[in-house]
Amino acid sequence: MSDRHNQFRFENIIQDQKSSVIQKYQDLFIGERRYAALIKYELITFFLCNLPGAVGLFLRQRFYPALFRKTGRQVVFGHHLTLRAPRRIIIGSKVVIDDYVVLSMRGSGVEKIRIGNGVLIGRGSQLKARGGSIEIDDFANISSGCHIGSTSKLYIGKHCLIARGCYIGGMQHGFELSDIPIVRQELNIKGGVKIGDDVWLGAHVIVNDGLKIGKGAIIGAGSIVTKDIPAYKIAIGAPAKVVKDRKGGETV
Repeated sequence: MSDRHNQFRFENIIQDQKSSVIQKYQDLFIGERRYAALIKYELITFFLCNLPGAVGLFLRQRFYPALFRKTGRQVVFGHHLTLRAPRRIIIGSKVVIDDYVVLSMRGSGVEKIRIGNGVLIGRGSQLKARGGSIEIDDFANISSGCHIGSTSKLYIGKHCLIARGCYIGGMQHGFELSDIPIVRQELNIKGGVKIGDDVWLGAHVIVNDGLKIGKGAIIGAGSIVTKDIPAYKIAIGAPAKVVKDRKGGETV
Protein backbone atom coordinates (compact mmCIF):
# COMPACT_ATOMS: atom_id res chain seq x y z
CA MET A 1 0.00 0.00 0.00
CA SER A 2 1.29 3.48 -0.79
CA ASP A 3 2.11 5.87 2.04
CA ARG A 4 -0.72 8.09 0.78
CA HIS A 5 -3.40 5.47 1.43
CA ASN A 6 -1.82 4.30 4.68
CA GLN A 7 -1.78 7.87 5.97
CA PHE A 8 -5.55 8.21 5.69
CA ARG A 9 -6.57 5.02 7.42
CA PHE A 10 -9.12 6.01 10.07
CA GLU A 11 -7.34 4.01 12.76
CA ASN A 12 -3.98 5.64 12.02
CA ILE A 13 -5.41 9.12 12.53
CA ILE A 14 -7.17 8.12 15.75
CA GLN A 15 -4.07 6.42 17.19
CA ASP A 16 -1.63 9.18 16.24
CA GLN A 17 0.15 10.03 19.50
CA LYS A 18 1.55 13.32 18.18
CA SER A 19 -1.83 14.94 17.49
CA SER A 20 -4.28 16.36 19.99
CA VAL A 21 -7.95 15.39 20.05
CA ILE A 22 -8.85 18.66 18.30
CA GLN A 23 -6.21 18.07 15.61
CA LYS A 24 -7.52 14.55 14.99
CA TYR A 25 -11.04 15.95 14.65
CA GLN A 26 -9.77 18.57 12.21
CA ASP A 27 -8.00 15.92 10.14
CA LEU A 28 -11.10 13.71 9.98
CA PHE A 29 -13.90 16.24 9.52
CA ILE A 30 -12.44 19.59 8.42
CA GLY A 31 -9.59 18.38 6.23
CA GLU A 32 -7.27 21.14 7.43
CA ARG A 33 -5.99 22.55 10.72
CA ARG A 34 -6.86 26.23 10.37
CA TYR A 35 -8.94 27.32 13.35
CA ALA A 36 -10.95 29.70 11.18
CA ALA A 37 -12.09 26.72 9.07
CA LEU A 38 -12.93 24.78 12.24
CA ILE A 39 -15.04 27.60 13.69
CA LYS A 40 -16.93 28.14 10.42
CA TYR A 41 -17.64 24.41 10.05
CA GLU A 42 -18.82 24.08 13.65
CA LEU A 43 -21.11 27.10 13.60
CA ILE A 44 -22.80 26.29 10.30
CA THR A 45 -23.29 22.59 10.95
CA PHE A 46 -24.29 23.03 14.60
CA PHE A 47 -27.12 25.43 13.86
CA LEU A 48 -28.25 24.17 10.44
CA CYS A 49 -27.41 20.46 10.01
CA ASN A 50 -30.49 19.11 11.81
CA LEU A 51 -32.89 21.97 11.14
CA PRO A 52 -36.06 20.51 9.56
CA GLY A 53 -38.59 21.88 7.10
CA ALA A 54 -38.51 24.72 4.62
CA VAL A 55 -36.59 26.98 6.99
CA GLY A 56 -33.78 24.45 7.23
CA LEU A 57 -33.66 24.00 3.45
CA PHE A 58 -33.55 27.75 2.90
CA LEU A 59 -30.82 28.44 5.45
CA ARG A 60 -28.64 25.53 4.31
CA GLN A 61 -28.97 26.69 0.71
CA ARG A 62 -27.81 30.12 1.87
CA PHE A 63 -24.93 29.16 4.19
CA TYR A 64 -23.70 25.64 3.28
CA PRO A 65 -21.89 26.75 0.08
CA ALA A 66 -19.34 28.52 2.30
CA LEU A 67 -18.16 25.09 3.49
CA PHE A 68 -17.30 23.77 0.03
CA ARG A 69 -14.56 24.51 -2.45
CA LYS A 70 -17.14 25.61 -4.99
CA THR A 71 -20.91 25.32 -5.44
CA GLY A 72 -23.23 26.35 -8.26
CA ARG A 73 -26.67 27.89 -8.06
CA GLN A 74 -29.83 26.44 -6.51
CA VAL A 75 -28.24 23.55 -4.65
CA VAL A 76 -30.58 21.76 -2.22
CA PHE A 77 -28.97 20.40 0.95
CA GLY A 78 -31.02 17.95 3.02
CA HIS A 79 -30.75 17.61 6.78
CA HIS A 80 -28.38 15.43 8.80
CA LEU A 81 -25.63 15.53 6.16
CA THR A 82 -22.18 14.24 7.12
CA LEU A 83 -19.45 16.38 5.54
CA ARG A 84 -15.78 15.51 5.78
CA ALA A 85 -13.22 17.89 4.27
CA PRO A 86 -15.86 19.81 2.28
CA ARG A 87 -13.23 22.27 1.03
CA ARG A 88 -12.15 19.49 -1.35
CA ILE A 89 -15.65 19.00 -2.75
CA ILE A 90 -17.06 20.78 -5.83
CA ILE A 91 -20.81 20.86 -6.47
CA GLY A 92 -22.49 22.08 -9.67
CA SER A 93 -25.78 23.91 -10.13
CA LYS A 94 -29.28 22.55 -9.42
CA VAL A 95 -27.93 19.60 -7.46
CA VAL A 96 -30.13 17.86 -4.88
CA ILE A 97 -28.37 16.23 -1.92
CA ASP A 98 -31.02 14.39 0.07
CA ASP A 99 -31.18 13.78 3.83
CA TYR A 100 -28.53 11.71 5.64
CA VAL A 101 -26.06 11.75 2.74
CA VAL A 102 -22.34 11.33 3.51
CA LEU A 103 -19.77 13.28 1.48
CA SER A 104 -16.34 12.28 2.72
CA MET A 105 -12.99 13.34 1.26
CA ARG A 106 -9.67 12.27 2.69
CA GLY A 107 -6.50 12.87 0.74
CA SER A 108 -3.50 15.05 0.09
CA GLY A 109 -5.49 18.00 -1.24
CA VAL A 110 -4.95 17.19 -4.94
CA GLU A 111 -7.81 14.70 -5.08
CA LYS A 112 -11.42 15.85 -4.93
CA ILE A 113 -15.06 14.93 -5.17
CA ARG A 114 -16.84 16.67 -8.04
CA ILE A 115 -20.61 16.53 -8.49
CA GLY A 116 -21.87 17.88 -11.83
CA ASN A 117 -24.93 19.94 -12.71
CA GLY A 118 -28.42 18.53 -12.13
CA VAL A 119 -27.23 15.52 -10.12
CA LEU A 120 -29.44 13.85 -7.53
CA ILE A 121 -27.80 12.13 -4.55
CA GLY A 122 -30.48 10.04 -2.84
CA ARG A 123 -31.28 9.68 0.84
CA GLY A 124 -28.60 7.94 2.89
CA SER A 125 -26.12 7.48 0.04
CA GLN A 126 -22.40 7.74 0.73
CA LEU A 127 -19.61 9.17 -1.43
CA LYS A 128 -16.27 8.35 0.15
CA ALA A 129 -12.89 9.13 -1.40
CA ARG A 130 -9.72 8.22 0.46
CA GLY A 131 -6.51 9.07 -1.35
CA GLY A 132 -8.56 9.14 -4.57
CA SER A 133 -11.16 11.12 -6.52
CA ILE A 134 -14.85 10.75 -7.35
CA GLU A 135 -16.51 12.48 -10.28
CA ILE A 136 -20.24 12.26 -10.98
CA ASP A 137 -21.06 13.94 -14.27
CA ASP A 138 -24.11 16.03 -15.18
CA PHE A 139 -27.68 14.77 -14.63
CA ALA A 140 -26.70 11.46 -13.04
CA ASN A 141 -29.23 10.05 -10.60
CA ILE A 142 -27.84 8.25 -7.55
CA SER A 143 -30.71 6.63 -5.67
CA SER A 144 -30.98 6.04 -1.93
CA GLY A 145 -28.65 3.87 0.10
CA CYS A 146 -25.82 3.67 -2.45
CA HIS A 147 -22.15 3.41 -1.50
CA ILE A 148 -19.64 4.94 -3.91
CA GLY A 149 -16.02 4.68 -2.83
CA SER A 150 -12.64 5.38 -4.36
CA THR A 151 -8.98 4.97 -3.44
CA SER A 152 -7.84 5.97 -6.94
CA LYS A 153 -10.29 7.41 -9.50
CA LEU A 154 -14.00 6.77 -9.93
CA TYR A 155 -16.11 8.30 -12.71
CA ILE A 156 -19.87 8.05 -13.31
CA GLY A 157 -21.01 9.50 -16.63
CA LYS A 158 -23.84 11.79 -17.66
CA HIS A 159 -27.47 10.73 -17.34
CA CYS A 160 -26.57 7.55 -15.46
CA LEU A 161 -29.26 5.90 -13.37
CA ILE A 162 -27.92 4.17 -10.27
CA ALA A 163 -30.73 2.36 -8.47
CA ARG A 164 -31.14 1.81 -4.75
CA GLY A 165 -28.45 0.09 -2.73
CA CYS A 166 -25.68 -0.13 -5.33
CA TYR A 167 -22.07 -0.56 -4.21
CA ILE A 168 -19.50 0.88 -6.60
CA GLY A 169 -15.73 0.75 -6.26
CA GLY A 170 -14.72 0.83 -2.65
CA MET A 171 -11.60 -0.98 -1.58
CA GLN A 172 -10.47 -4.52 -1.02
CA HIS A 173 -8.21 -5.55 1.83
CA GLY A 174 -5.44 -8.01 1.21
CA PHE A 175 -5.77 -11.31 3.06
CA GLU A 176 -2.66 -13.24 2.03
CA LEU A 177 -0.97 -13.03 5.45
CA SER A 178 -2.63 -15.18 8.09
CA ASP A 179 -0.56 -13.76 10.98
CA ILE A 180 -1.76 -10.15 10.42
CA PRO A 181 -5.40 -9.10 10.87
CA ILE A 182 -7.06 -8.52 7.50
CA VAL A 183 -8.01 -4.97 8.47
CA ARG A 184 -4.29 -4.12 8.90
CA GLN A 185 -3.12 -5.59 5.59
CA GLU A 186 -2.39 -3.58 2.46
CA LEU A 187 -5.27 -2.44 0.29
CA ASN A 188 -5.66 -4.14 -3.06
CA ILE A 189 -6.14 -1.14 -5.38
CA LYS A 190 -6.97 -1.92 -9.01
CA GLY A 191 -7.24 1.51 -10.64
CA GLY A 192 -10.78 2.71 -9.99
CA VAL A 193 -14.08 2.47 -11.86
CA LYS A 194 -15.30 4.17 -15.04
CA ILE A 195 -19.00 4.09 -15.88
CA GLY A 196 -19.95 5.62 -19.24
CA ASP A 197 -22.87 7.92 -20.05
CA ASP A 198 -26.48 6.68 -19.92
CA VAL A 199 -25.73 3.53 -17.93
CA TRP A 200 -28.47 1.96 -15.79
CA LEU A 201 -27.50 -0.10 -12.77
CA GLY A 202 -30.41 -1.99 -11.24
CA ALA A 203 -31.01 -2.20 -7.49
CA HIS A 204 -28.22 -3.65 -5.33
CA VAL A 205 -25.67 -4.01 -8.14
CA ILE A 206 -22.04 -4.38 -7.05
CA VAL A 207 -19.30 -3.01 -9.33
CA ASN A 208 -15.81 -4.06 -8.27
CA ASP A 209 -12.76 -1.83 -8.40
CA GLY A 210 -10.73 -1.73 -11.62
CA LEU A 211 -13.66 -2.11 -14.06
CA LYS A 212 -15.26 -0.20 -16.94
CA ILE A 213 -18.91 -0.20 -17.99
CA GLY A 214 -19.50 1.17 -21.48
CA LYS A 215 -21.97 3.82 -22.58
CA GLY A 216 -25.64 2.79 -22.59
CA ALA A 217 -25.10 -0.53 -20.81
CA ILE A 218 -27.69 -1.99 -18.42
CA ILE A 219 -26.81 -4.16 -15.42
CA GLY A 220 -29.67 -6.19 -13.95
CA ALA A 221 -30.72 -5.93 -10.31
CA GLY A 222 -28.61 -7.89 -7.85
CA SER A 223 -25.76 -8.47 -10.31
CA ILE A 224 -22.07 -8.48 -9.38
CA VAL A 225 -19.85 -6.96 -12.05
CA THR A 226 -16.42 -8.65 -12.03
CA LYS A 227 -15.23 -7.80 -15.56
CA ASP A 228 -15.65 -4.98 -18.07
CA ILE A 229 -19.05 -4.62 -19.74
CA PRO A 230 -19.02 -3.21 -23.32
CA ALA A 231 -21.22 -0.34 -24.48
CA TYR A 232 -24.96 -1.00 -24.98
CA LYS A 233 -24.82 -4.52 -23.56
CA ILE A 234 -27.30 -5.90 -21.03
CA ALA A 235 -25.68 -8.03 -18.33
CA ILE A 236 -27.16 -9.94 -15.42
CA GLY A 237 -26.07 -12.42 -12.80
CA ALA A 238 -23.41 -13.03 -10.19
CA PRO A 239 -20.96 -12.72 -11.80
CA ALA A 240 -22.65 -10.54 -14.43
CA LYS A 241 -22.70 -11.95 -17.95
CA VAL A 242 -23.81 -10.25 -21.15
CA VAL A 243 -27.17 -11.61 -22.31
CA LYS A 244 -28.30 -9.07 -24.90
CA ASP A 245 -27.20 -6.18 -27.10
CA ARG A 246 -29.43 -3.08 -26.94
CA LYS A 247 -28.63 -2.34 -30.59
CA GLY A 248 -30.28 -5.44 -31.91
CA GLY A 249 -27.78 -8.18 -31.24
CA GLU A 250 -28.93 -11.70 -30.45
CA THR A 251 -29.31 -12.94 -26.91
CA VAL A 252 -26.18 -14.73 -25.76
